[in-house]
Amino acid sequence: MVVKTGLDVLKDENFQMLKGKQVGILCNQASVDQHLRHIIDLFYPLHQQKSLQITALFGPQHGLWGHTQDNMIEWQSYLDQKTGLSIYSLYGQHRKPTREMLANIDVLIVDLQDVGARYYTFIWTMALCMEAAQENGIAVLVLDRPNPIGGEKVEGTFLDLEYRSFVGLYPLPQRHGMTIGEIGKYLKERFFPKLDFTVVSMEGWERGMLFPETQLPWVLPSPNIPTWETTLVYPGMCWLEATNLSEGRGTTRPFEIFGAPWIDGRDFCERLNDLSLPGVYFRPYQFEPTFHKFQGEICQGAFIHVLDPQEFSPILTTVAILQEVFRHYSTYFAWKEPPYEYEYHKLPFDILAGNNWLREMIEKLAPLKEIWQKMEEEIKPFKLERKDYLLY
Repeated sequence: MVVKTGLDVLKDENFQMLKGKQVGILCNQASVDQHLRHIIDLFYPLHQQKSLQITALFGPQHGLWGHTQDNMIEWQSYLDQKTGLSIYSLYGQHRKPTREMLANIDVLIVDLQDVGARYYTFIWTMALCMEAAQENGIAVLVLDRPNPIGGEKVEGTFLDLEYRSFVGLYPLPQRHGMTIGEIGKYLKERFFPKLDFTVVSMEGWERGMLFPETQLPWVLPSPNIPTWETTLVYPGMCWLEATNLSEGRGTTRPFEIFGAPWIDGRDFCERLNDLSLPGVYFRPYQFEPTFHKFQGEICQGAFIHVLDPQEFSPILTTVAILQEVFRHYSTYFAWKEPPYEYEYHKLPFDILAGNNWLREMIEKLAPLKEIWQKMEEEIKPFKLERKDYLLY
């Protein structure tokens, strides 16, 4: 049985709850139904028939159609060529929609494919939309979608609000184990109590499902998440963005591929495989990025093969990678300096980690078991709290 997303359920109900409403839609190229029809293409005939009115479209990071690469690329607004509708960027001058953008909207619809990691900015675009909607008396309707890496495992560090940024606005672990609708419910109940908020839940989704089990088509939600397998490693490997290691941007499999010109790939993979990390194998790999770090240079490193997704920990694995780099290549390795994701004063790694203790423990080559225990202790209260927000 194919899982029905919130969009599929809404469509099956003939969009009844939106009849006569003025709506705004926050979406991107992955906002499709199980037959790959885009949400705008499903809504626009209703707009033409005056069953409802679309008053604005909103795009998150990378743009409405996922056309902008990398971070800190800004666009403002334009008209959609096909429909003539206004499209506003929520990644640029305005990350929170303004009163003017929300004018004449009764319901703001959110339909975005999250990837299960705290630093994926789509959930924070949703949070800022929820904040603006509460301030302006607008309802928010989230069309839920699967967490591609499942909804059971929770791991990582808990965000210290001293390190609040656009890759972490509210407290969550790196791997939160929630759907975007459940995160919305958490945000509403904890931080936006006066918001008129609804989730259209999925049908047929179970918490233990990995994305292929949903039988839904995979549409890359951003340029560097090309396959669902990328999401398995991303909750940890995104940390490499905050270092001078290549995280594989400029290759066809970013985050699964990593390295640098100064690494001996065979030796490095042998050392990593000797750690017997659960569910993973490191294959020596050479690559030449077509853009981004080390563009045009031959890098050595690894391709990460996740052999058992249920046993694999992206967080533990990436900590181990960073420690081995620090242990054997400290002369070359460096943490990146700000700015990063609109944060100008703290190290990018620290805002991704949500603290500074993780970086310090990596530098001190603290035992992996000790780091993992500290993480588990930190997120234990949230593991209990999150049960109040789960929909499945």
